[in-house]
Amino acid sequence: MHVNKNWFVKVVGFVGLGVASGAALAETPVSMWVHSGPGPEREVYAAAVKSFNDSQKDIKLELVALPEGSYSDQINAAALARKLPCILDFDGPNVYNYAWTKKIIPLDDFAELKPIKADLLPSLLRQGTFNKKLYSVGQYDSGLAIWGNKKLLTKAGIRIPAKVSEAWTFAEFEDALKKLKAAGVAYPLDMKFNYGFGEWFTYGFSPIVQSFGGDLINRNGFKTAQGAINGPEAVRAMTTLQNWTKNGYVNASTHDDGDFVKGTAALSYVGHWTYSDYKKALGNDLVLIPMPKFGKKAVTGAGSWNFGITADCKDPRAAAKVIGHLMSSAQILQLTDVNGAIPGTMTALKASKNYAAGGPLAIYAEQATEHVSLVRPETPAYPAITSAFAEAVKNIVAGSDVKKELDKAAKKIDQNIEDNNGYPVK
Repeated sequence: MHVNKNWFVKVVGFVGLGVASGAALAETPVSMWVHSGPGPEREVYAAAVKSFNDSQKDIKLELVALPEGSYSDQINAAALARKLPCILDFDGPNVYNYAWTKKIIPLDDFAELKPIKADLLPSLLRQGTFNKKLYSVGQYDSGLAIWGNKKLLTKAGIRIPAKVSEAWTFAEFEDALKKLKAAGVAYPLDMKFNYGFGEWFTYGFSPIVQSFGGDLINRNGFKTAQGAINGPEAVRAMTTLQNWTKNGYVNASTHDDGDFVKGTAALSYVGHWTYSDYKKALGNDLVLIPMPKFGKKAVTGAGSWNFGITADCKDPRAAAKVIGHLMSSAQILQLTDVNGAIPGTMTALKASKNYAAGGPLAIYAEQATEHVSLVRPETPAYPAITSAFAEAVKNIVAGSDVKKELDKAAKKIDQNIEDNNGYPVK
């Protein structure tokens, strides 16, 4: 299969210029793909590439920015053609399938990356590990919590937790929804159904299943979803989600991102990426609330886009040097200052004005460092898992029988595992 070169948009100005032609021939070329459209994040990548190229003359880093919508398809096409770049940016849960299919190589033996591995957030270390080897590192992590409108919560007489140890219980959470509805809040809880069918359904709603005590698959061996995704705990979790929509606590038909900022909702179940818009709209009435304990413990989502070195790279050691540069605290903070994400190393986290103790986003960091975060299942079967679960969520919210939908999801996942002979480690 040939890769369509028209897919690739070279970003003008991303590569340092002015190097004499003789010197340029001596440089080792390293190509890097990132998912990025126009905007501040792409500008940070541009600056990172320029700073790396200006800092030395042995390696010439070239960046290709690709639209996120077709990014995975382009990776798969390039892999078939053996034309992947040296450095690949990819969404966290794909690491296991990419490692299993040998699109990417282990990072453990690169000297530049050993101190980075030791400094990674626990969630990112777990996300990047497959078969006891590290395959990826991330400049940032993600997480879920609940943004609250202090004015509406206070008016309804609702306690506002300020740290992880004060998290609401399930009973308190549902009591808050009832009080807000009674106080005239149209749909108390915004759950970002406007994000649409896809990975949000898994990333956003699987932590509820996991907090209740279920999961998407039995993580002891990752051989079956039976009893995990369709067990009594998972059924209770998804029945609860269905009831929230039936009772008018959640508007599953919302088509925009404005329910919380307009006061139509008093709580917004979402990640850190909404902070800037929410702060602008609510000012001092904006409060951040940790994930509730729906069961014995709270669970939040984790994982995000990260870097790996592909099997097609002709000089992996040069690629490792580039990743070492990208994973420096300075580079991490430049990126997280514009995308709002959780800095990916403990060193950068402590230096972040938003995520350090007392910062406006500190609860997200607290959840990531105190093991409230849970990465999506570390198995090559993840693409099948997320597809099956997202389909179940869509149907359940629309009113379908919860147990039947989760049984169908378990069957699809187990069939995929069987079709791949249990995904034996190669």
